[in-house]
Amino acid sequence: MEQYRGKVIVKGNAIGKIYIYTRNHYQVTPQKTEFPEEEVNRYRKAQEIVIGQLESAYEKAVEIVGARNASVFDIQAMLLREGKLGQWVEKMILNQKVTSEYAISQVSREISENIFEEKEDWEEEERGQIREVAGRVLNFLTGQNNRMIPGEEKVILAAKDIAPGELLQFDKNRILGLITEIGAGESHTAVLASAMEIPYLCGIPFHSEWNGKMAAINGNKGLFCVEPEEKCLEEIKEGLWEQEKEKERLETLIGEKAVTLDGERMYVYANVGREEELEEAITYRVAGIGLVRSEYLFMGKENYPSEEEQYEYYRNIVEKMQGKPVHIRTLDIGADKQMNYLRLEKEDNPAMGFRGIRICLEQEELFRTQLKALFRAAVYGNLGILYPMITSVEEIDQIQEIIHDIREEMDAKGVVYGEVRQGVMIETPAAVMISDMLAEKVDFFSIGTNDLIQYVMAADRQNYKVASLCQSSHPAVIRMMELAVRNAHRYGIPVMVCGEMASDKELTRKLVEMGVDILSVAPGQILAIRKEIRNTTVRE
Repeated sequence: MEQYRGKVIVKGNAIGKIYIYTRNHYQVTPQKTEFPEEEVNRYRKAQEIVIGQLESAYEKAVEIVGARNASVFDIQAMLLREGKLGQWVEKMILNQKVTSEYAISQVSREISENIFEEKEDWEEEERGQIREVAGRVLNFLTGQNNRMIPGEEKVILAAKDIAPGELLQFDKNRILGLITEIGAGESHTAVLASAMEIPYLCGIPFHSEWNGKMAAINGNKGLFCVEPEEKCLEEIKEGLWEQEKEKERLETLIGEKAVTLDGERMYVYANVGREEELEEAITYRVAGIGLVRSEYLFMGKENYPSEEEQYEYYRNIVEKMQGKPVHIRTLDIGADKQMNYLRLEKEDNPAMGFRGIRICLEQEELFRTQLKALFRAAVYGNLGILYPMITSVEEIDQIQEIIHDIREEMDAKGVVYGEVRQGVMIETPAAVMISDMLAEKVDFFSIGTNDLIQYVMAADRQNYKVASLCQSSHPAVIRMMELAVRNAHRYGIPVMVCGEMASDKELTRKLVEMGVDILSVAPGQILAIRKEIRNTTVRE
């Protein structure tokens, strides 16, 4: 038996075979091209695909670790989209007539080593982000992907070091534990591993020959054993037994109602974007789907998804929920999430710029296509449509005019469609302050706390210098939410919270007291939040 002591990043125990994870390493030699303009176009296509991957990773990570910790992916997308990295890559391709692979590897290397011709004060963290972004682009250009876990067996993941984007690409249900040689408790990887509930030790020497060997993690003592002896196994098995008991206690809540100790009924819904998230939510017998991010359907494409493609996507979700409520948010992107076919201009402050419903109302044909697909899918279940970034009653009136037109059009063509409930995202202070006026015109509210908090606090949640101001429990945020809830209930409509605040167990009691009707969370949080509600007394 080999035994090592490491630093405990995430407590927990694990026993299983080791899977060694290594990154793709590229030895890119200078390669000339006779068609540098074509190489630039090839690089731009790779850039767009990778930005789409990073945006998807950001949305997924927000559900797991919250917006502040997920911002690493948004920063990487920004570096690729707006930073000098892309400009320098294209400049090298055109001036030196080299391939995209060589240009991206050379530029990222020179930035990392601080030897670039244009002197820049690159910080270590930013250099690391650029290296990771460059690796993603090279993966796409060369047609390679980082190796995934073979077979179906659960494993202990071992790596020299691992970036959050690399960890996120794995199915968390396949990972028993994580060990790395390099790491820190404050890292984005540590935060992600904690949220994914993966036992994690760092400071363990990396040995590629361990691949396939049995190992054990003792997350209480910080011990890692390769080919462990019986005494070591017994200790860890006892810890695993305790973990399993807690899991079993949560699983007894599958199918149970979210009712407080004094009889107040609430509902726990799921936020989903991918098929596996939907399946996990169904397994936990979720009461409904609170948020489907339709932008997943639009990302990583060269053109708009067709009405038929959207219809099939929405119909699949609605049918699988068998009559339970499903809430699909209309396209919520902006100039910070660029898609070439939308032809959006670059903005200095995209968080407060041309995004959400503003794009849909200007690019009306895009919006009409999505609405038609949604209304057609509504035939197969209980569908609600969510409109993002609402700031005025006039926007709702515009939406209703468009809906009136498309219903008339579908009637004339004999297209079968269903009725939908319509709701607005309460994610701007403007929406809060006119929430009484909005409540008269819609069927429900969904409070998007991620954006609401940053707008209330005037602090960009993706700017690390001010992100600490984005506090869910700040009295200004709580009062805003209370006002929206009061106005909604005054007009008899329900209120859902679908931001990261909904899955914060320390705030569950506050949301219950506030009168929120529905909490919509990541599928993995459904049972834990259901338990919190059932242990809460409103009167307290």
